[in-house]
Parts: sequence; structure tokens; C-alpha cells
Amino acid sequence: MKGHCHCGAVRWQSDGYVAWSCYCHCADCRRNCAAPVTAFFGLPHQSVVWSGDTPRIYRSSNRVERLFCGTCGTQMAYRNADDRVNIHLYTATLEDPSVLPPRFHVFHAARLPWLNLQDDLRRFDRTTD
Repeated sequence: MKGHCHCGAVRWQSDGYVAWSCYCHCADCRRNCAAPVTAFFGLPHQSVVWSGDTPRIYRSSNRVERLFCGTCGTQMAYRNADDRVNIHLYTATLEDPSVLPPRFHVFHAARLPWLNLQDDLRRFDRTTD
């Protein structure tokens, strides 16, 4: 798997196993990405190799870091201190995002009322825990 930001300055690749893939409807992700919903997938931290420019880091809380391109601003990944196994990469950064569709929804209770995704995926009010 390979991915990059909008301008191509920050790139990543991995041969790691995809642990999960989901839509996130939480207000924090929506605000951070300026989008009504985001899509993430999880890869083992150690399997992701960054190249080009080093992603910049924004600490959105004491337990969360958000990685982004310092040139074009593309959101690249999310690291949560509570998940020591996987880094959460944005699906849209994949070279071909169509190869990894979301498998479920998280924070579905926080979704925007005017967004109605018509799928049969499982929906969790918070996370899958």
C-alpha cells in the first residue's frame, strides 16, 4: 500500500496488515477535516514508512496527534495514545482509495442529520469497543 498528500510532498508506504477500515462521524474529525464524514483504516505503527517531507504534528488533545502535510495541509493520519498497535491513516491518502472501502461506521450517533449514507455496514454509537 502507498499513499500521499495532495501536493505529493509527504508520502507513506506499508506492507502491514489492514486491521480495520471505517467511517468516522465524530465532530472532532469533521472539524479537523472540514468534511461531513471521514474514512480511516488502521495499520501497525511500525509498518508505515514515511518519505519525502516529514509530516507535521498537531496535538488536538493530550492523547491525540494528527499528522498533516506542512505544505498543502492534507490530513494524513491520526495517532491515539489509547491505540498502541495501529496508526489511523486517512483512506483518501491512498493512491487508490477505492481498494479499501470502509467496513463499519463509528460515532454514528454524532452523524450530521442531513447525511444519510445508504449502506448495510454496522453502525456503532461510539467506537467498536
